[in-house]
Amino acid sequence: MNNISSAIEISGTVAFAVSGSFSAMQKRLDVFGVLIMGFVTAIGGGTIRDVLIGDTPVAWMRDYQLPLIILGTVVATILFKKYIKAFKITLFLFDALGLGLFTIIGIQKGLTAGLNPGVCIALGTITGCFGGVIRDILLNNIPLIFRKEIYATACIIGGTGYLLLHDKINDNINKLLAVVVVCAIRIVAVKYKLTLPKFYA
Repeated sequence: MNNISSAIEISGTVAFAVSGSFSAMQKRLDVFGVLIMGFVTAIGGGTIRDVLIGDTPVAWMRDYQLPLIILGTVVATILFKKYIKAFKITLFLFDALGLGLFTIIGIQKGLTAGLNPGVCIALGTITGCFGGVIRDILLNNIPLIFRKEIYATACIIGGTGYLLLHDKINDNINKLLAVVVVCAIRIVAVKYKLTLPKFYA
């Protein structure tokens, strides 16, 4: 794994660990609950992805640095919660960043496994979204991916763009562009209240 890929994985892990920890603190969970939410959010999507493609033991079991990074991030989030809480959009921004970063990680895993583009995009979406899905379910919230908000759609669009430009431009630039696209779509959708159509039975 090159430096850019490593930086993306670490940044995504940190972003989702903060997101999970902050969500748990908003629900007034104890320290153990905050720690669990930080871990689940950071590793949930990647764990499901690795199990689906048979890449076991899953990534965080093979690389002891990832659990340590998550632990350190959760502790830092608890210690500086007053500063984090002061920024109303902190949780949203970290969630959007993690979404973009983990989408690319999932797509890269699919490409490495020799899977077709559609499956690669699905793996990217799973990696980006399902840590948050598990977090929201455990916190008794309706997961964002199942609401009218544009969430998984951002992963699909950014991932499709990444695959279309794959081997056409520098891969590191392509990765960064894809992350920016996913984050930008998510941020713009929330800012301007753009939503998917709703259906009622």
